[in-house]
Amino acid sequence: MTVNEYNNCVDSFADGIFRFAQKTLSDSDKANDVVQDSFERLWVKRSSVDYSKAKSYLFTTAYHACIDTIRSDKKVGHIDESPEVSTDNQYTDLQEVLHIALSTLPEIQRSVILLRDYEGYSYSEIEDITGLNESQVKVYIYRARLALKQYIGKLETVI
Repeated sequence: MTVNEYNNCVDSFADGIFRFAQKTLSDSDKANDVVQDSFERLWVKRSSVDYSKAKSYLFTTAYHACIDTIRSDKKVGHIDESPEVSTDNQYTDLQEVLHIALSTLPEIQRSVILLRDYEGYSYSEIEDITGLNESQVKVYIYRARLALKQYIGKLETVI
């Protein structure tokens, strides 16, 4: 990979990786660290990474960095308080409700649902990024969608 191709990768994929990391970690600073780490690793391995596969490499690296961050936060002993949702029937911020619902999912379900529904990856691309097989990816996505549906409930109660 040339320097120009690397710069094209930064321009093309940095925002997507940041959105993925932000939704996974719910922390902008940590998401920025994941983006920086992912591009640093790409720079170090630029001679062995094909430009056509750079996007997959970056998201795979970001996925693993997010998992490492989550695990290290658990080891440090941070208390993760679950955000509370208003039970008021006049609540209309669906984006916030969905964000809170996503934060209740296990990390693997949250990652695959973000890759599939937010970033638009195919099952096979998610398989490459996460290291799961395609049927596992489908099962995790199904379970995540089911959990989100149960958490949010009927649309009428949210709107």
